[in-house]
Amino acid sequence: MSSLINKVLFTRAGFGLTAIRIVVGVIFAAHGAQKLFGMFGGYGIAGTAQYMESLGLAPGHLMAILAGGTEFFGGLALIIGLLTRPAALGLTFLSLVAIFSVHIHNGLFMANNGYEFALALLGGSIAVLIEGAGKMSLDRAITD
Repeated sequence: MSSLINKVLFTRAGFGLTAIRIVVGVIFAAHGAQKLFGMFGGYGIAGTAQYMESLGLAPGHLMAILAGGTEFFGGLALIIGLLTRPAALGLTFLSLVAIFSVHIHNGLFMANNGYEFALALLGGSIAVLIEGAGKMSLDRAITD
């Protein structure tokens, strides 16, 4: 196996990281489904695009697809443990954008639409980015 692929997929992490990866993946996939498909009370691409434009993230339609796609497909990648580091990198960047473009001016707490929840997801994404997928993952199965 090529050295680069092995570095991307390799993990020494245990079951704890597996649990974090799956929970964070479920949350991101659900948020992506809201943005892309209007599921779980979401607004779909059109509504998300309008919101993105209102934040100054233009073009809104493209930003909605990029954000929703990163959340949905990155979340799925975390759930199954395949290509978790690239997925976690995308989700890390997405969390930072959400924190600084939507939540930062509201303070920490979720009750005021603060960055508390996005910060927790950022922490989970960074943990997966650093440690890899964990014991129960396709990444680990491929590299063993």
